[in-house]
Amino acid sequence: MVSLSGTLICASEEQLRAVLDHLPEHMMLTRREPGCLYFEVVQRSHEPMVWDVEERFVDQAAFEAHQERTRASVWAEETRDIVRDYSVVTDPS
Repeated sequence: MVSLSGTLICASEEQLRAVLDHLPEHMMLTRREPGCLYFEVVQRSHEPMVWDVEERFVDQAAFEAHQERTRASVWAEETRDIVRDYSVVTDPS
């Protein structure tokens, strides 16, 4: 299993609007991907410019397919300048 966790940090209202506008479709498409076990992006109530991100994929291949799809998406284009602070952990079992 491959897990990603971290934050998406908006620096402006424009970036926040990009997340709000494009996140629903990004979440829907990701959750439909083969091998996606869990995908959640939640805006912090006490820090509305920060989003907590949690992802789990069945294996490295599924995670890489997700990364490839995401790189070519509207989401990636519209949120390209937003700071991401993620860590990825692979569970070999």
